[in-house]
Amino acid sequence: MRIVIAAVGKFRREPERELFETFVKRISWPITLKEVEERSPLPAPQRKEREAAKLLAALPEGATVIALDERGKTLSSADFAKRMGRWRDDGVGDLAFVIGGADGLDTSVLDRAQLTLSLGPMTWPHMMVRALLAEQLYRAQSILAGHPYHRA
Repeated sequence: MRIVIAAVGKFRREPERELFETFVKRISWPITLKEVEERSPLPAPQRKEREAAKLLAALPEGATVIALDERGKTLSSADFAKRMGRWRDDGVGDLAFVIGGADGLDTSVLDRAQLTLSLGPMTWPHMMVRALLAEQLYRAQSILAGHPYHRA
């Protein structure tokens, strides 16, 4: 199973990038980060539409899409690991996580997603979400492997 993380914005500050890469290096599934930007000074709805088009274009054909959105479903780490295990066992080739920009995701992305996932009711900076997601992917891998990293 290959994992793509499609995200609005590009890493510019080192701490967030380093934290993201720390966890990605530990994950056995191949992970590709695809960053998109919309630099046109547009009103939020139009910017979200343009970002959505770029995000969707960055996804592999036929990928199972998970949109990260504050209104999404919250899962425990154990339940997230079970989902990851099911996708792996069902032969999902490409799993794509989509992270929006400051104004969130356009409905076109949410409609394309098989799962809309929330990392909790708090609002997180979209650059930090990449690191949080990478940590949860590593934690899911650890849970599935019976590794002691996760303590419940």
